[in-house]
Amino acid sequence: MITLTTENFDELALSGDRPVLVDFWADWCPPCKMIAPVLEQLDVELGDRLTIAKINGDDHPQIAARYGVMAFPTLLLFRNGEVVRRIVGAKPKRLLLAEFESHL
Repeated sequence: MITLTTENFDELALSGDRPVLVDFWADWCPPCKMIAPVLEQLDVELGDRLTIAKINGDDHPQIAARYGVMAFPTLLLFRNGEVVRRIVGAKPKRLLLAEFESHL
């Protein structure tokens, strides 16, 4: 799992040949803490087909604003630099997979 910042977001999230699932989170957000272990599992299981990245929306509000992130956690799936899926809120692993597996 990679950590994104304002400085490296475009390079790491928008380029590359694999889809990138970006988790917009915040320190104060209990659902963000709930979903973190699920994302770590997915990173291990799908690491050859999907890059999983995290960005603290409070620390990098300009990136959150650019993509209209209004709540945490928000997961955006990027493919070829474009958002192809948006998931708001914490969900169990099986539901997360169902949301974005067709894009892998």
